[in-house]
Amino acid sequence: MERKEYSAGAVKVCFWFSEFRKIVTLLNEGNSMEDIKSLNQRENIFSAPTPLRANQIFSSVSARVSSLDSSFYPLFLESDLATQKLFTLVSAMAYDTLLFDFVYEVIREKMILGTNELPDSDVRIFFKNKQIQNEKVAGWTDATLNRLGRCYRTMLYERG
Repeated sequence: MERKEYSAGAVKVCFWFSEFRKIVTLLNEGNSMEDIKSLNQRENIFSAPTPLRANQIFSSVSARVSSLDSSFYPLFLESDLATQKLFTLVSAMAYDTLLFDFVYEVIREKMILGTNELPDSDVRIFFKNKQIQNEKVAGWTDATLNRLGRCYRTMLYERG
């Protein structure tokens, strides 16, 4: 996985599981990303409230899908819902380095300990450590870090 610069862009995105599945399905049927982008602009395939939001959804989800090798399409489409959601989370982690670090450093520890609880303090400690380690994260406001923490928690909740 290529380590990208940390970004707080996740505050404006969602898990977007059904959108992820739609793009993978269309790609598996032989469509290109450009075909899907055009289709989205013409037909609003994600039922977004505005054209701007439709483009934002496509941009985020297509980048996540593209972060994984195309060989996963058939496996994804043949898998059960839980496995499909796992693919969706893994693609988000491959695309977002900070989310990857959050899952690796915080959620992995929880899994090792056998607990499903994720108190706010664990999220705050993670971001406090990242602020110490990274100048860019240190420049983010508390409001941004709170929103980002809520976003990550929501993604994990939606994953199940």
